[in-house]
Amino acid sequence: MNAQAVHQPTRALTEREVSNLLGLSVATLRAWRHRGKGPRFLRLGRAVRYLPADLERFVRASAVDARRESSSDPQTGPEELRP
Repeated sequence: MNAQAVHQPTRALTEREVSNLLGLSVATLRAWRHRGKGPRFLRLGRAVRYLPADLERFVRASAVDARRESSSDPQTGPEELRP
């Protein structure tokens, strides 16, 4: 059997692990869940878990292009945006 044939299931992360990975408090993650924001999560009975792929998607979707943000700033002229 080759290495590709053996599929290891991805381990779901606890909210404490996600809190440490993202540098956020557990309370923030709970507030986001309550508001329907933040990364996708699993509810397994009373336990809440996060899949690494969902965290990666969330982080990528949260990335902000600073140049795009600056261009909407009325105090910054176009000449200031050029390197």
